[in-house]
Amino acid sequence: MANAEVEKLTIAELKRLARFCPVDHEVLRNNFVHIAQHNGDSMTTALTRKDLRASESTPYTPVTERMRALIVDDDRTLREGCASVLRAEGINVEVTARGEEAIQMIHRSRFDIMLVDVYLEPVSGIDVLKAVMATAPSTLVVLMTGNPSVDSSIEAMRIGAWDYLPKPYSGTQLQLLVGRAAHAVTARRERETPAGESPALGTEGSLLLGTSPAFKNATELARRAAPTNASVMIVGETGTGKEVIAQYIHQHSRRARKRLVPINCAAIPEQLLESEMFGHRKGAFTGADREKMGLLELANGGTLFLDELTEMSMALQAKMLRVLQDGIVRRVGSEEEDAVVDVRFVSATNRDPRDAIRGKQLREDLYYRLNVVQVTIPPLRERVEDIPLLANHFLSVFWGRHRSTKDAVPSFTDDTLEFLSSRPWRGNVRELQNFVEHVTILAQPGAKIQIHHLPLDQEVDLGAVSNGVGILPSSDAYHVAKEQVLATFEKNYVTRLVARASGNMSRAARLASVDRTTLYRLLERHGFYSGVAT
Repeated sequence: MANAEVEKLTIAELKRLARFCPVDHEVLRNNFVHIAQHNGDSMTTALTRKDLRASESTPYTPVTERMRALIVDDDRTLREGCASVLRAEGINVEVTARGEEAIQMIHRSRFDIMLVDVYLEPVSGIDVLKAVMATAPSTLVVLMTGNPSVDSSIEAMRIGAWDYLPKPYSGTQLQLLVGRAAHAVTARRERETPAGESPALGTEGSLLLGTSPAFKNATELARRAAPTNASVMIVGETGTGKEVIAQYIHQHSRRARKRLVPINCAAIPEQLLESEMFGHRKGAFTGADREKMGLLELANGGTLFLDELTEMSMALQAKMLRVLQDGIVRRVGSEEEDAVVDVRFVSATNRDPRDAIRGKQLREDLYYRLNVVQVTIPPLRERVEDIPLLANHFLSVFWGRHRSTKDAVPSFTDDTLEFLSSRPWRGNVRELQNFVEHVTILAQPGAKIQIHHLPLDQEVDLGAVSNGVGILPSSDAYHVAKEQVLATFEKNYVTRLVARASGNMSRAARLASVDRTTLYRLLERHGFYSGVAT
């Protein structure tokens, strides 16, 4: 590069250019530890990111659980490999091979991090970068190329690229880069959070929202247990928000400055779970070509969240007891004590732990160690009064995520909220969240969302009605009990009928083989507003 060009660069630009240079990616001491020290090991590199993702002045929060990334690369192997690394870090990842599709995606959704190949055709990575800077300038864009040069680095820097990743890159380089990006996103979000207001908890807007007595009892118990070091077991059906409660407990504990390390015991094969949790020595088994630190050591001083605890093998549960008793960790293949850790345990299960003990899926002695405080989260069907609150919250969250802030947020009508409250929601809050996101994407700005606007392919499931669940009368008196059963049947029937007719009352009446007057009478009797499409 000519001297005249160098003189035109500002001091800040020169500093950023130094970060872009391929050689410096291996030796930047402020942000990286030399690659040779880690040899691509995911747990070791995760440890090197500790100072990047959590400082003594800023409490660590697991924002990577909520981060979204887009990978744009026409090399399928690199694209999918990169996606796997990011997903392992807890980031929601989308991929595409074409620049033009990437531009469409950034107009539809918001991404925190983007990794973009420079040499794409016909729309190049530089074109994608320009589109991102015009649409979502807060997105961190990392350009990837197999032919890095100073000139291309300068151009990318001036347009707004956050970093430059030369190909071929190692897993360690990618993980360290993602760690820095996560730290940068965290810092930006904390700056944008108003004073006195805590960052959003959980995933995608899943806050501790609810006014029902059962849910308030659960959250109050979590609040009282959080400042202690007691082990907490969270019990609840799939989708009720067990991980959100775990994050709340950690963030309000004395360990909030340290890590919350989650591990899903059902998502990792049994033969690998022990190595992931305890780590292993070099040569401990076939493929163990380097020493690896386990999640227990990584969580030292912080919290380990054991999700789906009952999916852990009984042998591994027995080994966990030793850690709970004295904190001693022995890696796979080791004949000595490798570490002593101070870890708080928060566990979760979607089944009754007593049933799991009887079924030989949970050790009773481990249960007593982990169940010092038990927080039971009620299913959504037992907190129906919270459904309108949650639906409106998710609508606001997803509108801000998928649409422009200039567009007016739509709203649910009262009869639509009543309809949502009548659904069984067997997937609980997670199912409601996904349903509302679907509705949000299809909704028009400022519109009133009515029943016939809902995705009716997700029809009301009356399985609970057919097998008698949910319609048992509360009275022993025959005539009173009969009226209760009939009222429940009528309400479920008209809910299903209106859904099948897309809110069209004429069609609903034809399906039911009754006149519209009779149908309107049924709707009004059960609190439904009949003023929908006719």
